[in-house]
Amino acid sequence: MDGTSERLSTAPELAKALGITPRALRFYETKGLLKPRRIGARRAYDHRDRARLQLILRGKRLGFSLAEIAEYLELYHADPSQVEQLKRLESLIDRRLETLEQQRSALETTLDELGEIRLQVMKALEQRGVSPAPPPPASARRLLPRIRAKSANGGGRSADALQGDD
Repeated sequence: MDGTSERLSTAPELAKALGITPRALRFYETKGLLKPRRIGARRAYDHRDRARLQLILRGKRLGFSLAEIAEYLELYHADPSQVEQLKRLESLIDRRLETLEQQRSALETTLDELGEIRLQVMKALEQRGVSPAPPPPASARRLLPRIRAKSANGGGRSADALQGDD
């Protein structure tokens, strides 16, 4: 291929194809992550720009910072063997996995606690002759068997203790 028949995309075309806005493309360009060619006043994106943008969007979706993404993308040109790029990616992934595991643990603790509190509130309402609320959303219903099992084993505080009436 001689390059003249290469398919180029405009900013609106590329943005639409990847589900983002042209403004997002300009943002990534101002951050130095994208460097489209210019045809007159218009920006033109080739297949390399598209691939680079897909890597940027994937990195953002996975929770990497723009600085981390930029560093990763720069290594692509600095090391043709891509060994340094792969090592850096491995390090970024390990750090991100560690962060996500910590967040998962904190989230599970919060979900358990909220589930226990919900059961205590339901029990307190029933004791006061109030009809139970509609069932919780599907995500909360998934947790209730685990929380009920924990409560049946004597775990958790009473609704009165929760309300500060003890």
